[in-house]
Amino acid sequence: MRQIINLSKDWLFKKTAEFPAVFPEERGQSSASETEWEPVTLPHTWNAKDGQDGGNDYYRGTCMYTRKLEKPEMEPGGRAVLEFKGAAMSAEVMVNGEKLARHEGGYSTFRVDITDALKDGDNLICVSVDNSANDRVYPQKADFTFYGGIYREVNLILVPETHFELIKDGTPGIKVTPKVTGNNAVIEAEVRVQGDGVVTFTIEGTGVKAETEARDGYAAAELELEDVCLWNGKEDPYLYTMKAELRKETEAVKECSADHAPEAEAADTVSTRFGCRTFSFDREKGFFLNGKPYPLRGVSRHQDRAGAGNALTYEMHREDMEIIREIGANTIRLAHYQHAQEFYDLADEYGMIVWAEIPYITQHMENGWENTLSQMRELITQCYNHPSIVCWGLSNEITASGSVTEDMMENHRLLNDLCHRMDPTRPTTMAHVFMLETDSPITEIPDIASYNLYFGWYLGELEQNDKFFDEYHEKFPERVIGFSEYGADANPQFQTASPEQGDYTEAYQALYHEHLLKCIDERPYLWATHVWNMFDFAADGRDEGGAHGVNQKGLVTIDRKVKKDAFYLYKAAWSDEPFVHICGRRYRDRTEDTTEIKVYSNQPEVTLLVDGRVAGTQTGSRIFRFTVPLTESSGAGTHDAGRYIIEARAGECTDTIEIRKVQEPNPDYLFQKQEIVNWFDKEEIDPTCYSIQDTMGEVMATPQGAAILGRMIRQAAASRGDVAKSTEGNKNLEKMMAGMKIQSLLKQAGDAIKPEQIRQLNAALQQIKK
Repeated sequence: MRQIINLSKDWLFKKTAEFPAVFPEERGQSSASETEWEPVTLPHTWNAKDGQDGGNDYYRGTCMYTRKLEKPEMEPGGRAVLEFKGAAMSAEVMVNGEKLARHEGGYSTFRVDITDALKDGDNLICVSVDNSANDRVYPQKADFTFYGGIYREVNLILVPETHFELIKDGTPGIKVTPKVTGNNAVIEAEVRVQGDGVVTFTIEGTGVKAETEARDGYAAAELELEDVCLWNGKEDPYLYTMKAELRKETEAVKECSADHAPEAEAADTVSTRFGCRTFSFDREKGFFLNGKPYPLRGVSRHQDRAGAGNALTYEMHREDMEIIREIGANTIRLAHYQHAQEFYDLADEYGMIVWAEIPYITQHMENGWENTLSQMRELITQCYNHPSIVCWGLSNEITASGSVTEDMMENHRLLNDLCHRMDPTRPTTMAHVFMLETDSPITEIPDIASYNLYFGWYLGELEQNDKFFDEYHEKFPERVIGFSEYGADANPQFQTASPEQGDYTEAYQALYHEHLLKCIDERPYLWATHVWNMFDFAADGRDEGGAHGVNQKGLVTIDRKVKKDAFYLYKAAWSDEPFVHICGRRYRDRTEDTTEIKVYSNQPEVTLLVDGRVAGTQTGSRIFRFTVPLTESSGAGTHDAGRYIIEARAGECTDTIEIRKVQEPNPDYLFQKQEIVNWFDKEEIDPTCYSIQDTMGEVMATPQGAAILGRMIRQAAASRGDVAKSTEGNKNLEKMMAGMKIQSLLKQAGDAIKPEQIRQLNAALQQIKK
């Protein structure tokens, strides 16, 4: 029978591209440290620190992992297979000096048959892992850190000579397709087999089973379920288990008559969970689950966290899912690659609807065709049985660093066709970058689509998000469209009473999401909406908003310790768990004479108390705003002068914060600590010359203006990570920016452009006559 042995311990690690010919301790050194080999336990990444500290200088290269493996006891003809659940980005496996396999793609499971390379006693296992830049393995350009390492578990799988398939595309060994009709379901089960035998399929706990003979390495059966229990999202994520048992007929069995033949010998067993459900997409009403409207409202997720990189434990995965469940989301976009099987399992258990995709992102590479296809084959093969998954993502913002080419189109056509061949039950989708023209031919390739929009953060105004979808839906009423990314960076340290676009405050992030939540509520045709992002995540090329190497658009910080105010806005909209939350708890020191106290709650009525006295009661939905006067000398009871205890009550729920009236602003709350330059003062502007009050298009039309602005744009892009740099030269983005005033764009640039540079820019433009 099959055995699975975990090999997470006893590895040695070294930053080297050379395969060791012998074990490190056999070279004559007394310790691993003297040979520069470091003992590690898997999961492991070598970028846990330098991939999160900014500078875009994290180590990208080839590293080596090695360990001893004593040859295991096996049945005659049995096979020993190494299973790697994730090694980023490319890996080569060597046993006793013999290279056995190479795998390109850092996010999927792959397996290597090492049987014939094993010798008696100790064996030398070496794995070379490489995350260096190249032109064929995705991802190569994107706004997140490409961690290197064996960052998921490694197992040794021992199977008898006759066994279910293990090697091809990292298969789980069994494929299950439920087809629901009315109250019943027909379950198609398929397996691939190495060798001959009889396969028994059983739906555990139901008494339903079927038996068939494996022919030419393949066996399949249809099993009927009556009064089927549906997998019904968060309400009831009911899961069945399909078990496949492979029995090999021995000579003794063959020689016996049918009436007296003993049961054939059990050779191998695999099982998988599955769910029975139907789903569909409507261009006017959005998503339907099991025939009923089921608006998909949720978040996106990256698989990393502070201090650990992408080497996550199961406990970390579960904590992430618990936080997502707390916010009340019912859908997760698992970006921008295949996530751990443990997380898809959790999505099945928690009733989450999942968008799964491959890392075909930002930059199309002409040498990357085969890699996109192999990563998609692995994604679908390994994730097919998960009822939570409802679509396959072909690519993300693939036009961000260049225009649509025929080579890019053909790559997408091949991917689209591959998905439909492998899985006719699920549609394909794409996440389009906001500057991609809506009538671009590439938008017509997938079955359904979504757009990533950042109006109100990177550029433009919040209302442009509403306008975009209204115009799109009117122009393409036959298309199914969704909202795959939207977000604004927020550093919880930065606080203000007057939030503005580009200030990185927690308050502006909250205002941004208040607008976008309303935008979404008013457009029920959006098949799914996904906040970017559930958690802050590492992007080592970023250096903005007071943080180095982190994209701060998360509703929760990268260490999972701080839930930003916007988190509770969505909890008020999506969660049924009663709660009340006072915003601005980190904005403790306040200079204003009257201050706004904003409360988020999913309860219909909120009462606010200041120092124990009722300050007001409001009825409403989600957002409750109160005005509270502040004076330095006031304060109640035993409180220090100027201190206020603010309490919100909603039914049985309460929340309390403390604020303080002060004379001077707390400098720690300010993102821009330099003296703010009054570069909006119209009295300093000569209207006969260009200035920052003119539009980008007007200034760029002049040779001098184009040269001046070009330098500043390149500088601003350099601080925004790889994606921002790659958008340089994007004609549609330039078209969108051309109608915007330079002063508006500068405000949105945040710390990328300093006040003194703004003053110098305006002075230079004032030398150019109109």
